[in-house]
Amino acid sequence: MPRTVPIERTRNIGIIAHIDAGKTTVSERILFYTGRTYKIGEVHEGTAVMDWMEQERERG
Repeated sequence: MPRTVPIERTRNIGIIAHIDAGKTTVSERILFYTGRTYKIGEVHEGTAVMDWMEQERERG
C-alpha cells in the first residue's frame, strides 16, 4: 500500500498511565480531532479503535 502521508508529516506518540486513567479516551479523541476516524470510539460501547484486543479490554 503506498504511503498517503509524507514521512516528514508522521508523528509517533506514546501515552503511559495507570489503569482507568483515560488513555483510550484521549487516544480516541486524538484520532477523531485529527481526522483519522469519523466517530469518537467509546470503550463501554466496544467501538474504541485502540482497545481492540480482548486482553486489553479486560485489564482496562
